[in-house]
Amino acid sequence: MKYASGLIVLSMLIVGCARPVGRGIADDDASFKIPAIKSAVSEKNAKAIPQLVEDLDSEDAAVRFYAIEGLRRLTGETFGYRFYDNEADRREAVEKWKQWLEAQQ
Repeated sequence: MKYASGLIVLSMLIVGCARPVGRGIADDDASFKIPAIKSAVSEKNAKAIPQLVEDLDSEDAAVRFYAIEGLRRLTGETFGYRFYDNEADRREAVEKWKQWLEAQQ
């Protein structure tokens, strides 16, 4: 009986520490998104590029930073995008990224 309760407690701890399913680069939570972006870029995962382009419009400056840095590392391009600019000043570069993405597909 002692061992059974110990196993139950241990399994609850393991499950409690597990990363929620579906969390990653498309997550709204930056604490999940940013590590996923870093991972995708280090793995040179080009499938992440559409999400990175979408993240250029994020309200979170840190997400925008990691998105443009990831795009730069994956494509060698920035199209003049600066993560710290206000939305209106970022608009032209974001549109260039969207056009570039369309041309790739």
